[in-house]
Amino acid sequence: MSTQLTTASTSHVEQQVQARIAAARIKVQAAKERRDDLAAARRRGLAHRHARKLRNLAEQEQQAAEQAPD
Repeated sequence: MSTQLTTASTSHVEQQVQARIAAARIKVQAAKERRDDLAAARRRGLAHRHARKLRNLAEQEQQAAEQAPD
């Protein structure tokens, strides 16, 4: 009879362990997705800032060319 109780307890413990492992995997996956989303947003932001910088430089060159004496 004690063997059956031990088996049942082990089964319950094993279920708890598996549940914790599954929860940890979900947590790790969610963190990875969050990092990926932040990295993508960072890349978009960097590209946007770089494009704006190039536009500003082109505008400055154009203004300098217009103001330069001929």
